[in-house]
Amino acid sequence: MSFTASDISVVMATYNGEKYLKQQLDSILQQTIAPKEILIVDDGSTDNTVAIIKTYADDDRIRLFINEKNIGYIKSFEKGMLNATCSLVALSDQDDVWMPHKLETLLSHMQDNIAVYSDSILINEKGESLLKKMSDIKNQLTYDNCLMYAIGAWAPGHAMLFRKELIEKCAPFPTIVTHDFWLGFVASCYGGIQYVNEVLVQYRQHTDNAIGANTRQHGKEKPTKSTRIEIARKRMQMLFEKCPASLPHQKKVLEILAITYRKTDVGSRWKRMCTFFKYRHIILAYKKKSSFMKVLFCIKMFFKIDA
Repeated sequence: MSFTASDISVVMATYNGEKYLKQQLDSILQQTIAPKEILIVDDGSTDNTVAIIKTYADDDRIRLFINEKNIGYIKSFEKGMLNATCSLVALSDQDDVWMPHKLETLLSHMQDNIAVYSDSILINEKGESLLKKMSDIKNQLTYDNCLMYAIGAWAPGHAMLFRKELIEKCAPFPTIVTHDFWLGFVASCYGGIQYVNEVLVQYRQHTDNAIGANTRQHGKEKPTKSTRIEIARKRMQMLFEKCPASLPHQKKVLEILAITYRKTDVGSRWKRMCTFFKYRHIILAYKKKSSFMKVLFCIKMFFKIDA
């Protein structure tokens, strides 16, 4: 199926993003192929974010939604995606910079894929390159097996372009995983998310990142061990339940993991470790680990699940 520039909606979630917002909006508006619409969901900013957005009021492609109360970035992105009207959707953070040909390049790789994503380079608060790409931190690759999302993944939303039908398969978005993790997992259940090996985003790192390149949420208290364990159990159960019946093998593996995550007896721990070991090259594909370290990781899963 072929698409055109008029098929693309860009969705951005904002919150107190006045410092970098204009640069990002300009980089979107200056794309070699222009999106049909830019939907911005503001989550109750108290700085000049909304005022900056309103300076673009003469551009009728920009649609602003202001939340009556703070709902968080996951639900803000969901709100924007559900209001998108185009066949394709690209997500945007409020503080990055897009390469001028980002949308054009991703569009050229869509073909029959449900989703594609690219590499990104890290920049600092001043916009200076940190000389490190996302692919230098963890492996960026095509996710064509949902087991690759069993414990994590490395396909960031800011680098994605996907079909609107993916949103319909994802909604409602859970809040125990990030919106882009959920998009990627569901995409991996329906054909996969194709990797485009090209840097198309300058991904800004600063102290106010909601989630930075190290994937840790800044400015939030670290959850307790018991909370992390409970989240891990809920996440695995959720992946099992979402995996479609059309993937019986993967669904069975996720079911085994979901069951053994809930149990603490030796037999369950052993079964969990053996399952990780059997599928270690798939589950750990995104991690830059040697064969030896992958084995050690599997052994660790005998003792803990909040890794």
